[in-house]
Amino acid sequence: MTSRRNVEDEILDAARACVEAFGVRRTTLTDVARRAGVSRPTVYRRWPDADSLVADLLTREMVALLGGAAREQGGRSAREHLVEQVDSVLRAALAHPLFAKIVDNEPETLATYAFQRLGTSQFAVLDLIRPQIEAGQADGSVRAGSPETLARIVLLTAQNLATSRRLAEDLLDTDGLAAEVRALLHGYLAPGGAAEDAAGEAR
Repeated sequence: MTSRRNVEDEILDAARACVEAFGVRRTTLTDVARRAGVSRPTVYRRWPDADSLVADLLTREMVALLGGAAREQGGRSAREHLVEQVDSVLRAALAHPLFAKIVDNEPETLATYAFQRLGTSQFAVLDLIRPQIEAGQADGSVRAGSPETLARIVLLTAQNLATSRRLAEDLLDTDGLAAEVRALLHGYLAPGGAAEDAAGEAR
């Protein structure tokens, strides 16, 4: 089991190096196998094509970012804790060379997960957000509403602003963008605010 996991990690490491060097479209499983120092069948047994390999690579990198964003709640409310974690993941993603390469040069790679369906990494983010929404509703720092719905909107807000950051870079640096995301999320999640009123009217 250990050797299998290590081989897969080596292949994913090689895939990351290839994508960062050449881009997604020019990365082939043959390139990855060569860089990883394994045979092509070793790669093909695990991933049938480069797209599936890159998808697993993105999932691994996002899960690592989520792990790096873990914080003790301390004396903060659940909403404050959640927004701080989203801020941490957002900043890490913006600084991540792999994500930056894809967003800047091959954003179509992310189109499926931006417009059509959620991917594994997005479900991992939702699994982080949803319990904190529920905790916030319990401590009174998050407004009423379906935790799944609120978590989904938090995810999409942060994701869309991160992937569209070039559209605001003449106005906002990373700190400025992160501050705007925090303001949006606090306003959306806080009880008794305009977002809660609008949601109530929609229902």
